[in-house]
Amino acid sequence: MTPYDAPFAQPAPLRSTAGSALTDGLGRKVTYLRLSVTDRCDLRCVYCMAEHMRFLPKAEVLTLEELNRLASVFIDLGVRKVRLTGGEPLMRKGILDLLEYLSGHLASGALDEITLTTNGTQLAKFAPDLARLGLKRINVSMDTLKPDLFRRLTRGGDLTVVQAGIEAARAAGLAVKINAVALARDNRAEIPALIQWSHARGLDITLIETMPMGEIDEDRTDQFLSLAEVRRDLDSFWTLRDLPLNTGGPARYVAVAQTGGRIGFITPMTHNFCEGCNRVRLTCTGTLHTCLGQEDATDLRAVLRGGGSDADVAAAIATGIATKPKGHDFRIDRGAAPSVSRHMSTTGG
Repeated sequence: MTPYDAPFAQPAPLRSTAGSALTDGLGRKVTYLRLSVTDRCDLRCVYCMAEHMRFLPKAEVLTLEELNRLASVFIDLGVRKVRLTGGEPLMRKGILDLLEYLSGHLASGALDEITLTTNGTQLAKFAPDLARLGLKRINVSMDTLKPDLFRRLTRGGDLTVVQAGIEAARAAGLAVKINAVALARDNRAEIPALIQWSHARGLDITLIETMPMGEIDEDRTDQFLSLAEVRRDLDSFWTLRDLPLNTGGPARYVAVAQTGGRIGFITPMTHNFCEGCNRVRLTCTGTLHTCLGQEDATDLRAVLRGGGSDADVAAAIATGIATKPKGHDFRIDRGAAPSVSRHMSTTGG
């Protein structure tokens, strides 16, 4: 048995560092941690990863104990929301054990929310336990309602399995939000139908511009679709009203009068949303990235495995966050290298 697969052992109680604010050099306070638990995924979405991905050796991936310890230090420093990501987080062996401990921070009041982003393939199995462990809402990625297109975009995925997982999550009492990447060539014409499908089930939907992260097998250039264009399309036949809603992430929301539902727009390419960024990402290898669109990195795994104390970890986190960049500079140019070399599945969604 490797350390990666070892049974989860509950750590000693934390030494409180109450009052330590995670504030960057521009005065932005970090309260939201996106924690990747694995780089592995059972789908191979064409805009996200290469068909024949090389995943990380397990020895490089944090153990459950290490993931929990780092998350707990972030919470002790003032993080109020944790989102589990991947890869596909529900593929990580022992994920419920990790959630069991993290949920203790909900009970204590140290944490406001635990959420999760998933491709939905494992939801039918895990939804009841996610609800039991204190999750209230999750995001599910689904870019099309067409089974054949879904199979092609995911390189083999089964749309009926994902939709069954969504229904299982709803039955368990979880609020589900659909995430859909806007693709000029593949799903632009279908976006209104995706919105209607979601709103008919009482689900919010967020549309996302494709981002130039990591080398993949396809050219993203002709797939890029500006959400400003999408909104103009939707405005031509629906009544959209801007909302002040803030769920802690980068989406800007509108209400649709005709459907009664909400649409979120995440626009990293056409409208930089960095001025109020409160988020950092921790990869499954223990690398802290304070900006999705920059190559900045702080190696927290080295601190852990070098025998560092929680205070040492906290100091490394604070140092990394102090240099958080003002913003990202994503560009999609034909033939150009990706703006960021690492894949989204490595960074954490």
